[in-house]
Amino acid sequence: MKILVVEDDDLKRLTLSADLTEADHAVSVAGSGEEALGLLECESYDVVITDLKMPGIDGLELLRTVKGEIAPATEVIMMTAYGTIPLAVEAIRQGALDFITKPFDNRQLLPLLARIERRMARKDPAAEKTASRAYALIEKEVMGASPAVRHLKYLIRVCAESDSNVLLVGETGTGKDLVASVIHRTSPRQAHPFVKVSCAMFPENLVESELFGHERGAFTGADQRRAGRLELAQRGTVYLDDVDDIPLKEQVKLLRVIEEKVFERVGSTASINCDVRFIASTKTDLAEKITQGAFREDLYYRLKVIEVHLPPLRERAEDVPELARHLLRRIAGGEDPGLAEGVLGRLSTYDWPGNVRELANTLEQAWIVGRGRLAASSFDNLAGQPGSGPAPAGGFRSAVERTERELLSRALTSYPENKTRAARSIGMKPSTFRDKLRKYGLE
Repeated sequence: MKILVVEDDDLKRLTLSADLTEADHAVSVAGSGEEALGLLECESYDVVITDLKMPGIDGLELLRTVKGEIAPATEVIMMTAYGTIPLAVEAIRQGALDFITKPFDNRQLLPLLARIERRMARKDPAAEKTASRAYALIEKEVMGASPAVRHLKYLIRVCAESDSNVLLVGETGTGKDLVASVIHRTSPRQAHPFVKVSCAMFPENLVESELFGHERGAFTGADQRRAGRLELAQRGTVYLDDVDDIPLKEQVKLLRVIEEKVFERVGSTASINCDVRFIASTKTDLAEKITQGAFREDLYYRLKVIEVHLPPLRERAEDVPELARHLLRRIAGGEDPGLAEGVLGRLSTYDWPGNVRELANTLEQAWIVGRGRLAASSFDNLAGQPGSGPAPAGGFRSAVERTERELLSRALTSYPENKTRAARSIGMKPSTFRDKLRKYGLE
């Protein structure tokens, strides 16, 4: 078995590792909870044997993170001194398999490990292999090791193991499309289609046709039968991006599809069975939309069986260096051009109101302008923008809202007679632009 020994006492760590290796186990070691989490982010282990009392991240905190976020299937065994047995009992309640009291002969662990090994042998190897591949894919695609991202990875695994509908909630640019795709690619539906529906992209009169399809002659311009997105996604996943933009009339029909698993093409009365899993995303507060009468409460609860919040980049600044390196390698065509500490420092202290998307765009612009050389001066344009320097009165949200209102006002001034052009001039969807105008009383 693959075993991780976590022990801050050098001698005990060394002897335990040696004895377990002699018993034909593959053993890794960590001298602290922090080091253990780093290893667990990169490798999967069958068993973690950890000391309970350690400086920094102790055994209980490590247990909670392993069982609750990183690797719920990994067994955890606690090593504890006699005086901390009550804490060890609490660890059992929180998911530890067992505990062993110090001092102990290392061979005392072998029967317990043999029991775990026998139980593992009874598991379906194909299922274990599939789970391992899914774990590796999530680690590869979802970048970061901050507590917020570790929890996000855990929720993705929960979603992947379930067939329930999922609601992704997060600001623009936080990676909702990526997370939806990863959930599908690690789920039992992965061999079937993943069909994205950008709900904000279609005019209101065409949403129904896009979702359900239409028969020839159903409306002007319908010169042939056309399958809708739900039909194309049979046995797979439908991803409703910006689900808050679906008109109320179509929300009723979508609710019926989720509840009854059937729909009809526009212009037809023949029912089509619908075997799909729904993942929806929103960047707005759907509860507020419900209060405004713009979103159905029953549909909201049907979609948010599992709700996943994607953290904004400002709440996981420690992930910025890794993200920046990853994005820059992609921009540079696989090369690793390197990022100086001064550049990383500047990137890490900026608030990134546009999140990962803004970070990627900023790096690409700097890469092109600098012709492959990235100096700290390449990012001077970040100075004075929201999030750089001391927070203005009212905090971050107030600063963002002031800036957002100013951008909207400028766009309206430039295109007073055409809100669609005004929205596009600042890179915003027309529907979002109108929502923002109402929010700030600029209509």
